[in-house]
Amino acid sequence: MKIATIALQMAAIAALAGCATAKRPGYDTLIAHRGESKDAPENTLPAYKLAVERGFGFECDLYLSKDGRVFTFHDPDLKRTTGGTNASKCADVTWKDTLSKLDVGSWGKWKGSQYAGTRPALLEDVLALAQNGRRIYLEIKSGPEIVPVVKAILSSQDNATPDNVLFISFNQSVCKAVKDILPEYTVYWLVGSHAGKGESRRPVTVDEVIAGAREAAADGVDMQFDPDVVDEAFVAAVKKEGLSFHVWTVDDLPHTLRAFAVGADTVTTNCAKDLLDEYVMLFAPEPDGRDEFSDHSVDGAAYPMMP
Repeated sequence: MKIATIALQMAAIAALAGCATAKRPGYDTLIAHRGESKDAPENTLPAYKLAVERGFGFECDLYLSKDGRVFTFHDPDLKRTTGGTNASKCADVTWKDTLSKLDVGSWGKWKGSQYAGTRPALLEDVLALAQNGRRIYLEIKSGPEIVPVVKAILSSQDNATPDNVLFISFNQSVCKAVKDILPEYTVYWLVGSHAGKGESRRPVTVDEVIAGAREAAADGVDMQFDPDVVDEAFVAAVKKEGLSFHVWTVDDLPHTLRAFAVGADTVTTNCAKDLLDEYVMLFAPEPDGRDEFSDHSVDGAAYPMMP
């Protein structure tokens, strides 16, 4: 392990130890990015189900198809996670004729795996996984036109609620549309740690982040984590304005600990189970006693396994 990494980890541990109210890695504070995407193809039902079975909330990305279906996919086109078999734009194809027939479980390292033949997921199927005690982060990739369709889907079921589902988006107009059409739901504005490109690239300021969240009518901020930009004072200033603070996407324990130490409420990660296992092994051994629901118990928080 590099000296800088060790130093960062030790500083994070010290900060956590000195702050009784700091969040820590746990089933309720680690959000599985695109599902447990290290161990199953991203943005698919297998990845989402794996996150839930392991006890975590998860994040997924939503697009509106040409025939009005809401489905999960990350990129604006279909090329990467279909292994190049289809390069169409997500918004230009229909669920009936194209999306429902795509194989998104055979690309990259998943080629030849048990996930071959996996299809994109519909929002209806994602919402069926909602459970109180954990939250599903619905990232809207389309424009505001998707929000009334999402509302109709939410209204047609009673499993997903404002207690177990929230919305995130980089698009401030989308955030505002959600708060206007679905005011009972929580919305976080997504923002990067830097603004500009090339020589003009610079760290965003806390005032810019607060102003952007206000413009989006958001309840909180979900920010790319860069420890050189996001420190205790930065997070405190955001929270002073009544906004919660969350970070994405962190895949190593030292930076995860640092994010919680500076005040993050949740950390989104591609490897939730691996991070929690490492944390428990090094710093927080599980208690000897087992709860009545499951083997999941970290820092006193238990969570039942999926049936």
